[in-house]
Amino acid sequence: MVILETINLGKIYGKKETAVHALKDANLKINKGEFVAIVGPSGSGKSTFLHLVGGLERPSNGTIKVDGKDICCLSDKELAKYRRQKVGFVFQQYNLIPVLNVKENVELPLKLDNQKVEEDYIEDLMNLLGIGDRKTHLPSQLSGGQQQRVAIARALSAKPSIILADEPTGNLDTKTTEEVMNLLKASIKKYNQTLIMITHNQSIAQKADRVISIVDGKLDCLENISV
Repeated sequence: MVILETINLGKIYGKKETAVHALKDANLKINKGEFVAIVGPSGSGKSTFLHLVGGLERPSNGTIKVDGKDICCLSDKELAKYRRQKVGFVFQQYNLIPVLNVKENVELPLKLDNQKVEEDYIEDLMNLLGIGDRKTHLPSQLSGGQQQRVAIARALSAKPSIILADEPTGNLDTKTTEEVMNLLKASIKKYNQTLIMITHNQSIAQKADRVISIVDGKLDCLENISV
């Protein structure tokens, strides 16, 4: 079942002589529950693609369908709701709130959206990610790997259909990267979520169901990976 489809998706920054075509006519279908890795050199359009799909930016042309609905037609208010409820973001910088403890950071998206906190689900999620015994700790009391696990739990807390991750293990050592990736894969499998991840790490890309290469704003190739 296709959860995400982009049709002739493009993004241009600037005008006339200064125009930069960050993304050019991207056509892609991603299925529900699929783990897709996006690779490519710096400035190739990877983050632009992620930001468009996540509703952080609007495209210059083309269509983005999520569950068959074109999010490009949404108002700013509707797009904000889409970001809160449909998408979970995980970035290289953890962006945790320093004065909130682990549990409060994880629950923050729900409270900002006035959603009821499902305590059993949050507890299960934190235990799955190995931070259940750290829920009263502040971010400053955690290691980098633990902070990234909190960031992942926060991204998953609203039960989004799509997880968008931009180099989420870029600041982690090899052992912690392996642990975080295994936990993330276990989480999306358990909750049947779709993961789209930007990475420069080939070992992470090899864990994906599919690898998409972006070069100079174009989807260069699709490669199926045996996992």
